[in-house]
Amino acid sequence: MLKQLRILIVLFIATLIFFARNTIKQKGMYILISLIHKSVIFPSPRAEIATSYNINKIYNYDYVFIREILQQGNSIFFLETTDRMDEPSLVLCSIESAARVYPDRPVVFFMKGLGGLITEDDEKKARERYPTLSTYKNIYFFPLRLEELFAETPLLAWYETRDPKREIYWTHVKSDACRFALMWKYGGIYMDTDVISIRSIPENRFLAAETLIKTSSSVFGLCPHHKLTWEFMENFVQNYRGDLWAYQGPGVFTRVVSKHCGVPQFTSVDHTKCANVSYFHPDRFYPISFPFWKKYFEVWDNLPTFNNSYGLHLWNFMNKEGKSMLVGSNTLVEHLYKQYCPSTYEGILNKAHA
Repeated sequence: MLKQLRILIVLFIATLIFFARNTIKQKGMYILISLIHKSVIFPSPRAEIATSYNINKIYNYDYVFIREILQQGNSIFFLETTDRMDEPSLVLCSIESAARVYPDRPVVFFMKGLGGLITEDDEKKARERYPTLSTYKNIYFFPLRLEELFAETPLLAWYETRDPKREIYWTHVKSDACRFALMWKYGGIYMDTDVISIRSIPENRFLAAETLIKTSSSVFGLCPHHKLTWEFMENFVQNYRGDLWAYQGPGVFTRVVSKHCGVPQFTSVDHTKCANVSYFHPDRFYPISFPFWKKYFEVWDNLPTFNNSYGLHLWNFMNKEGKSMLVGSNTLVEHLYKQYCPSTYEGILNKAHA
């Protein structure tokens, strides 16, 4: 009897969603929804506990279009795992550059500070906070709700048992966990918010080398429910060391890659293969390695072309001095802003002259 009642409830909810979706589309509205796994409507054998949790959520949030955008598996997504809303220019530049390089793909910025974002008006207000991004129709601002994101993954139990006050790198390990969960559920390409896109990545399923012996966690792309992503999540939880910097990010990637491929070898800048996905040479995203990160903020006699790169990682974590792009500095980073995120650059220029 209880099982039949549960089935009737789910069918009733699915019917409501169907009619709500048609009504919303007719009005041309964009309702931003909470991140709920597809098992809410189509439960999987493992979803019984999570489903009861999500059914309670259904009365609190309208959810239609986030899944419609993400379910294509071709999104470029960025994360803000703190409540910060005043994003620095490098974050805006990274998002803008991706929107320009991938005009036909959704570029989604998941922000923890947008927890209450549920209507078209809320979304408009979010866009108004970032006027340099507002003209790009393929940029979306979605709320990041961690419990819902981690549901039905190995990460939920980990998250519920952690004490953030005892964690040294809590913001960063949360970000590591979120990128795995998003990739597992929706697929696409993940990028850190200090990666400036300069040309389109020719592969959808790839990992990237940070150095010749270390795998990057800053950029990767996989399809939904890829077995590698599940391995990443399991490795994250089973080998958790929150007291060690990068152990949960590049450490997870490097450990899993090592299990499958040892240390991948390159004979050129062309990619190799690991676990049936492309494995990119460090030059694709790290032509300037981390010991030399300050070179981005220096003046060059001859500007590099970065012909072998798809994007540039600017090593923001290393930037303890708070260096930023300065208008008129003639530094490498100023040239990058001018070329790859001109709206962001113009916004900084106008502010400087205000």
